[in-house]
Amino acid sequence: MTTLVFGHKSPDTDSTGSPIIWAWYLNQIKGEAAKPVLLGEPNTEAAFMLKRWGLEMPEIIADVAADTPVVIVDTNNPAELPPGINGADIRGIIDHHKLVGGLETKGPIEIRMEPVACTATIMWKMIGKDMAQMPEGVKGAMLSCILSDTLEFRSPTTTQEDKAIASDLAKELGVDISEYAAELFAAKSDVSAFSDAALLRMDSKEYAVEDTKFRVSVLETTSPKMVLDRKASLMESMSTVAAEDGVDQVLLFVVDILNEEATLLVPNDLVKKLAKASFGAEVTGDTVVLPGVMSRKKQIIPNLTL
Repeated sequence: MTTLVFGHKSPDTDSTGSPIIWAWYLNQIKGEAAKPVLLGEPNTEAAFMLKRWGLEMPEIIADVAADTPVVIVDTNNPAELPPGINGADIRGIIDHHKLVGGLETKGPIEIRMEPVACTATIMWKMIGKDMAQMPEGVKGAMLSCILSDTLEFRSPTTTQEDKAIASDLAKELGVDISEYAAELFAAKSDVSAFSDAALLRMDSKEYAVEDTKFRVSVLETTSPKMVLDRKASLMESMSTVAAEDGVDQVLLFVVDILNEEATLLVPNDLVKKLAKASFGAEVTGDTVVLPGVMSRKKQIIPNLTL
């Protein structure tokens, strides 16, 4: 059977590019039939990456059938995976997030998890000398993943390995990192075509603080005004999205890539309390700026408290 390779729901650049990278490796180097798939529509930056490097958009699937062989990348959280994931034959996990637990496998599997900024960085190390055979387009996807997840090395999750691998890839591809990163972030920042509900779910993870369930959403942009001009309607939509998704509250952090800060929308007293308890922020209006906050994984989720 063909192995399906996929990342998390609401696929960003890493969860779009890494399945392509690993499926190429399984097919061309390991001689195993594999296919990259997505668990939703890719965001605008990921769509730009596919077009820029001439890559076919993977098929979008809603679930996996029992006993389907799969490799999971860029997550290990069952809440971010298909409903039938524990009935599938999970063959491997490649990830750079904390271990959540809850996945079941049919036997021993290969797991590679490292504290780096990007799944593609781990894959570069795993592929090793066989990188020489990788097509330019797939290398372009790998570079895109690293620049996206590190926010061009601004994110506090960035490691020296992420930087070095991105630099090597850019040199091989004849790409100027700053110029290409600016193109990626411009694509990511154009959210004009998306509804409020789509924006709130675009780059989002569920997380519980005690008995309160949150959808923690992040929008990384070089044009924060484009998002913040819609703050009233976004806050109105939060209650609908929360009800539909079975959470108590949606949190939206608008990350300003260039100024290296996040703006948290504050629609009610619950979020006001959370901002104070989690970040020491005094809220006087319906938004609060959090200087230096860039990473959900390293700075937002670990600090959330009530």
